[in-house]
Amino acid sequence: MDYKQSRAYIDEAAKYGAVLGLDNMREMLKRLGNPQDSLSYVHVAGTNGKGSVIAYLYHTLTHAGYRVGRYISPTLYSYRERLEVAGERISHGDFANVITAISEVIHRMTEEGLPHPTPFEIETAAAFLYFKEQNCDLVLLEVGMGGNMDATNIIKNTRLAVLVSVSMDHMSFLGNTLGEIAEKKAGIIKPGCKVVTTKQQKEAEQVILSVCEKQGVPYVISDPSEAEILEESVFGQKFTYEGESYEIPLAGVYQKENAVLALHALELLDEMGWHTTLQQRKEGLAGTCWQGRFTVINKKPLFIVDGAHNPGAADQMAESIRHYFKGKDLIYIMGVFADKDYDAVLQKTAHFAQKIFTIQTPDNPRALPAEELARAARKYNSSAESTESIQEAVNKALTLAKEEDVILAFGSLSFIGELTKAVQDEKNRN
Repeated sequence: MDYKQSRAYIDEAAKYGAVLGLDNMREMLKRLGNPQDSLSYVHVAGTNGKGSVIAYLYHTLTHAGYRVGRYISPTLYSYRERLEVAGERISHGDFANVITAISEVIHRMTEEGLPHPTPFEIETAAAFLYFKEQNCDLVLLEVGMGGNMDATNIIKNTRLAVLVSVSMDHMSFLGNTLGEIAEKKAGIIKPGCKVVTTKQQKEAEQVILSVCEKQGVPYVISDPSEAEILEESVFGQKFTYEGESYEIPLAGVYQKENAVLALHALELLDEMGWHTTLQQRKEGLAGTCWQGRFTVINKKPLFIVDGAHNPGAADQMAESIRHYFKGKDLIYIMGVFADKDYDAVLQKTAHFAQKIFTIQTPDNPRALPAEELARAARKYNSSAESTESIQEAVNKALTLAKEEDVILAFGSLSFIGELTKAVQDEKNRN
């Protein structure tokens, strides 16, 4: 298979559905020679902040000279961003090669009557194969959903488990209480690993502590209140932590929490032999790029994109709006998946906007129709208007916005890449 055929093969796998549990993943990897067992991992779970924490760790450790693999999802601008080593995306040829090898194994499995792996299981197996081939010193692994039954949790060599903020999300799969969700996410904690978590809500904290006690591992809390903001704007922030000053180019009031958690994780990794100097940590954080998280893509008018798609992220975004944009007129572009708690997101954020344009996220069967989202939004803001496309929403927002206004596009990360291109195209035309 070539790259295009490999992508089509993965997409086609969605039609076979999914089988609960890790048995199918375990069987596929056994036939591939268990490539995951030769690697060491930092496993990251939680609701909001996984990608940001991984971005800080990835840039810092790579900057320090380690050959680090990174597996994340979703991605904004290129599918191949899911699999990176040492700052480079997997090549088209390498991706085609690992998927071809996996497809041959899957063919034999299905001939024997075994279930067909899901797209995410195939992608995860591809990550393990590729990172082994690349002789990675360390792999940063983002949980897809949950933790205990996630395809990534097939690994045995977790050196560090990192838990970002846990909040309500994916309730149909993970549970209806914060405790139930936290228990699923804490499933990445294994005997012998180290654990660091940001400061959690009480219910989540108790569950994570209980899991740590059962697994016999120490419970380390990273407290963002130990850091003090010195300077901040939508273009980045400076803070002090443990007597040292750090700069990060990422905005959003929640990024201090993510950066402090990453620094705490780096301290624990240092104890385990993945050494970084203070200067490398400072330079690593300062050089971190992580698109789609309260990211400025245009200055006049200020145009920001953010992946806020669940109640916890909506709380964070609302706090950032109050913090940065008091007295400003806001225009929203919003698109979500139908299986998200978008009503709660709207309840927390809609009232800040002078105008809301809704879109349907493209090329995804989970997408909520634009008009349905607009109807839901009108319960909290009568200005909500559905649009036919991302391009139409961008055009209408830019036409309406005055130079001093703020346009905020948020919801599913799946449309941020296309929206960013639409904004750039509009700038080029003008």
